[in-house]
Amino acid sequence: MPEHIDTQLKKGVLTLCVLTLLNRRDGYAYDIAADLSKAIGMGEGTIYPLMRRMQTDGLVETYLVESAAGPSRKYYRLTAAGRRALEAQTAEWRTFADAVEAVLAEPAAATAETKGELTQ
Repeated sequence: MPEHIDTQLKKGVLTLCVLTLLNRRDGYAYDIAADLSKAIGMGEGTIYPLMRRMQTDGLVETYLVESAAGPSRKYYRLTAAGRRALEAQTAEWRTFADAVEAVLAEPAAATAETKGELTQ
């Protein structure tokens, strides 16, 4: 069964969304997952592998913050490479979204019968 377009779109913009959230403020994976769940309906299980990959790719770095309510929490923050990636992905997204909007805004093509009627 093919995935819905909604699922594919979420997967395609997930890194961009995480980079955007981390550009606003440092965060830990659970909070990032909660923000994305509210915003785009993305599940928590998707965030942890993505955060590890982003760390491996040098887009984010981590640091620990002690918590009065339990063990230390691992916070993520953007690196310089992460900020550059955010800038590039934002530009790519805007170009893509504008192109899609342009296609959606084009009027429907006339049918063959209508075209024939107009030329007669």
